[in-house]
Amino acid sequence: QVQLVESGGGLVQPGGSLRLSCAASGSFLTIGAMGWYRQAPGKHRELVAVITKSGSTNYADSVKDRFTISRDNAANTVYLQMNSLKPEDTAVYYCNADAQNGPLTWSGSWGQGTQVTVSS
Repeated sequence: QVQLVESGGGLVQPGGSLRLSCAASGSFLTIGAMGWYRQAPGKHRELVAVITKSGSTNYADSVKDRFTISRDNAANTVYLQMNSLKPEDTAVYYCNADAQNGPLTWSGSWGQGTQVTVSS
């Protein structure tokens, strides 16, 4: 079982910055890919950014050049630095992680979500 705890959300003005953190804990052999998703009211959950254990990254077109995903493998923690925030970035942001539970067993877990609101 993997528990993901997110932090860092809040209210920020347009053009501002926030940094989200997500720490994985529990019983697992290793953590693989980690990512951030978001869900705005009335919309489907969408991928924001993902990072592999080796550090390869992928971003949604809407956040490229504004958001940066990074991770600390020793701490099983993933970060999302969000700059130049826009009102359309307002959403609940969810952390996701793939955890190896056994020699051939992987499972995905979700955090509880953290609210990001961009408004003047």
